[in-house]
Amino acid sequence: MTSISPPTPFRSLAAALALACGVAAACAPAPASAQASSTDSPPQLRVDPWWPRELPNRWIIGSVTAVFVDGRDHVWVTHLNETLTPEETGAVQDPPIAECCVPAPVVLEFDAQGDLVQAWGEPADDLGRFPRNPHGLFVDHNDHVWIGTYRHHRVMKFTRDGEPLLTLGVYDETGGSHDTRLLGGPAGVWVDPGTDEVFVADGYRNRRVIVFDAETGEYRRHWGAYGLPPDDEYRYDGSSGNTEADPPEQFSTVHGIIGSRDGLLFVADRRGNRIQVFRTDGTFVTERFVAPTTRASGSAFVVALSPDEEQRWLYLADGTNHKVWILRRSDLTIVGAFGRGGRQAGQFIRPHGMSVDSEGNVYVGEASTGRRVQRFRPGAPGEGR
Repeated sequence: MTSISPPTPFRSLAAALALACGVAAACAPAPASAQASSTDSPPQLRVDPWWPRELPNRWIIGSVTAVFVDGRDHVWVTHLNETLTPEETGAVQDPPIAECCVPAPVVLEFDAQGDLVQAWGEPADDLGRFPRNPHGLFVDHNDHVWIGTYRHHRVMKFTRDGEPLLTLGVYDETGGSHDTRLLGGPAGVWVDPGTDEVFVADGYRNRRVIVFDAETGEYRRHWGAYGLPPDDEYRYDGSSGNTEADPPEQFSTVHGIIGSRDGLLFVADRRGNRIQVFRTDGTFVTERFVAPTTRASGSAFVVALSPDEEQRWLYLADGTNHKVWILRRSDLTIVGAFGRGGRQAGQFIRPHGMSVDSEGNVYVGEASTGRRVQRFRPGAPGEGR
């Protein structure tokens, strides 16, 4: 196996883009946020304990795997109903052992007030239409709902009401990080509204970002860490206990993915404790390590961008340290964080899904035994209480 020397990361996205482009006339413009004042204060966020409202039908949700806010400011959630215990679902035991509760369908849509709009996806459904073990969620510019199924190697495209339109990959089949037809543990999805391409963080089994045509499913391209070819045989030693001091040459767990308005792609490499930044053609731009001594599942679960025109802030959900980091997007400097481990309002157990609405509200879903979604509103501490 040939050892790969990762490119030297840049601390300035603008400088990195300029060098990557080579010729100034061919360069994409530097992020608008690079022009923002370095003294800009990051958002201060406070939990809204009244969101969402009570679910109907005695429904209860299990481990939350994904959260996404669409263009209507509706909040979509996927969860794993198989994680619920008999004690939690006493109403459906045989015979019933309690009045409550009933596992909710695996896909739920809430409005901005927290009322449930619809829910779909039942285990009894045919596998051709049921997103079993959902993981990764995105509602695109055409109102199509994309859902990954990480254990079963598929990404499925649906109408808003759950009618299947397209499937990427094949149920329970995988072929490695260079297979252009099969997936390997897809964890996150983003669709580029400019090119109508779907980008998949294909990272529980494979070590890559892979791109398809969002309409036809035709393969376009793929790449690994640093924009280089993925290598499934690579094994990271990790004996230093610090991924920043000893960076993995390959992706560890490609878990979260989001694109910005100025043509950058932010990829969360979970157990690599880092965010890597690319242009959408796969050109590596820079990386930032966050809590690099984190072990176990790592610190970099899922990324989201603030809704202002410049998208000045980048949020990173950290499901091992049970918090959300706030980074200045122009240089990926960590400028704040919110949350800590715990079960009270505003605390987290394994934040795993996250998205931001047009007002700057941040929605965080918790996996493992957290099993809830919380909304955090911008404003000074104590404001509105």
